[in-house]
Amino acid sequence: MKKILVIVGPTAVGKTDISIEVAKALDTEIISCDSVQLYKKLNIGSAKPTDAEMQGIKHHLIDFIEPNQNYSVSEYKRDAKAIISKLHAEGKIPVITGGTGLYVNALLYEMHFGENASDENYRQSLEKKAELEGNNALHELLKQVDLNAAEKIHPNNLRRVIRALEIHKVTGKTVGDFTLDPVRTEDYEVILIGLTRNRLKLYARINQRVDMMLEAGLIEEVKTLKKLGLDDSFQSMQGIGYKEVLAYLNGLYDLDTMISLLKQNSRRYAKRQMTWFKRYEDIRWIDLEAFSSKEAVVKTILSTI
Repeated sequence: MKKILVIVGPTAVGKTDISIEVAKALDTEIISCDSVQLYKKLNIGSAKPTDAEMQGIKHHLIDFIEPNQNYSVSEYKRDAKAIISKLHAEGKIPVITGGTGLYVNALLYEMHFGENASDENYRQSLEKKAELEGNNALHELLKQVDLNAAEKIHPNNLRRVIRALEIHKVTGKTVGDFTLDPVRTEDYEVILIGLTRNRLKLYARINQRVDMMLEAGLIEEVKTLKKLGLDDSFQSMQGIGYKEVLAYLNGLYDLDTMISLLKQNSRRYAKRQMTWFKRYEDIRWIDLEAFSSKEAVVKTILSTI
């Protein structure tokens, strides 16, 4: 069975650096597993690797979607699997790296996302209802047909509320019905590596990264996106870093409060990522603090293949 190497871990742990070194050693390419890096123009806040940082290693599924477009988990699965097949045909082991748990699940498990459930007229009627009666009206509607989804989806996340209602209308099922009892994929042998660090050191790296992003021009980046007509109703602008700066630009926070909130939200996200990845029974954890060099980490990862 053909292999894929999946390298996951919390934000700011050091996935990009390690993955590039592993890809160089394997003479292969990287498939990003990040739901923000896929957007064009979202560079600083997504910690998208620069051309120099990529060191000539081809990266797939980054910087290819316009920021005013949506991109679903099922679309990610379709696109990533096509690239995996292409790399396998070339005799290469794909390196998949990132921190978006839903994307990782899409590759590791045979899951159905109700992708065939579509009713354009119903969707448009819901959008009109939200426009006339407000987002809460739709959220109340969702509570009646799919309470579990309603508890997980914020009323202001209109896109997901409408999608859940659409799935129920077309299939008679809830969103949860499509993700129950996922079966591990048999398409390929998965080598799953989790990178970790001491929690306090990770949090210090996160705080430092936020400072570096701000110094690199994150606020200007969001200003540019705002001028293009993007606001927090767009999927791209709901990522950590973008939503906080956007709120600051809209006068909801002062600068110090925004920075503090951005660091706090980033740390909380890292904690949620670790909780998610710890669910994988076959993950092999590598504590980066236990190694004296990057080369030693890479050597350890290569030994698992």
